[in-house]
Amino acid sequence: MSIQQQLAEFQSLKTDLFQKDFLLTWEHPTEQIKAILTLAETLKQLHQGGYSYRAFDTGLAISIFRDNSTRTRFSYASAASAMGFTLSELDEQKSQVAHGETVRETANMISFLTEVIGIRDDMFLGEGNKYMREVGDALTDGTQQGVLHRRPSLINLQCDIDHPTQSLADLAWLKKHFGSLENLKGKKIAMTWAYSPSYGKPLSVPQGIIGLMTRFGMNVSLAHPEGYGLIPEVVAMAGKQAKESGGSFETVNSMEAAFEGAHIVYPKSWAPYHVMQQRTQLLQKSDKEGLKELEKACLANNAKFQNWECDRAKMNLTADQKALYMHCLPADITDVSCKAGEVSAEVFEQYRIPTYHEASYKPFVISALMFLTRLQNPGAKLEEIVKRAKTLSI
Repeated sequence: MSIQQQLAEFQSLKTDLFQKDFLLTWEHPTEQIKAILTLAETLKQLHQGGYSYRAFDTGLAISIFRDNSTRTRFSYASAASAMGFTLSELDEQKSQVAHGETVRETANMISFLTEVIGIRDDMFLGEGNKYMREVGDALTDGTQQGVLHRRPSLINLQCDIDHPTQSLADLAWLKKHFGSLENLKGKKIAMTWAYSPSYGKPLSVPQGIIGLMTRFGMNVSLAHPEGYGLIPEVVAMAGKQAKESGGSFETVNSMEAAFEGAHIVYPKSWAPYHVMQQRTQLLQKSDKEGLKELEKACLANNAKFQNWECDRAKMNLTADQKALYMHCLPADITDVSCKAGEVSAEVFEQYRIPTYHEASYKPFVISALMFLTRLQNPGAKLEEIVKRAKTLSI
């Protein structure tokens, strides 16, 4: 589609994100998800054409990363710059948070001229999304009390429940790869656990995938060994959404069964739900010995499933033996980044560039969320940006 066609499609879609937060994809209607994707694609096309899509003259975009990050950290920074915001990263160890400053106070003190706050807090099951909402409540209170002139919007850059900017980027890539969202109907995606030599990977990526892809008529197969389940409420919601969209949802305990006839495979390690519960309790108590024992037991259990690797034999089970391989990156690559991992070196190398294309949508998804949460009339603003680009191209 041309940029002009993308603009027309975006303007035909209803959005309701102005001055709101984006914390879980399933809190927002499908039409709004489509609008985010269309806007992200338009911004990507503008950038590819060498045109600025700057929409703001001032304001801070603050990031709070409570876990390590490469792709999301730089995607957020890129989006802030493209939008016209100044990036500022809150390092809690260098702030008064380290001296006991409350969440309520920090949220207000960093927000006087702030437009958007992105937060990654994914390591504590039951705490990450809760923390984001605590920040949001503090911002609402500060605005109502007249402390803040306007309330910044929050963007979930990964929590314990969902990784919305990742799953939206994944969906944008699938839309591009298969030609449209409509073409995803009836396609089988295998969201499978895969072996990793580490034990504490969050649940948010697989939950984000089953929580979003089940809304678009896809046949979603969630596969994991016995005992490696996700948050039960998210799994139940995925099943409900699949029925409503005309797709299907299943849980199996075989990687091969999930790969059979799949059009897309997403092999990704995660820690069992009950392990993440234990881990949070031990982290909260600073029980270092308990954490060591838990890690030892979990790694021993993981080792029983080293055959849960995305290799050529399993890829040959997929539709026409050429399913699209996906990963949020970095992948644990056998004999490259580790002795045994999620994916064989051969398979990963075959799909390395496609996974980079997958990742390339994230800065534009985040840009779209900034755009939609901070502009009252995003359609008119996008039209202005497209006209500006058209003038420059003459």
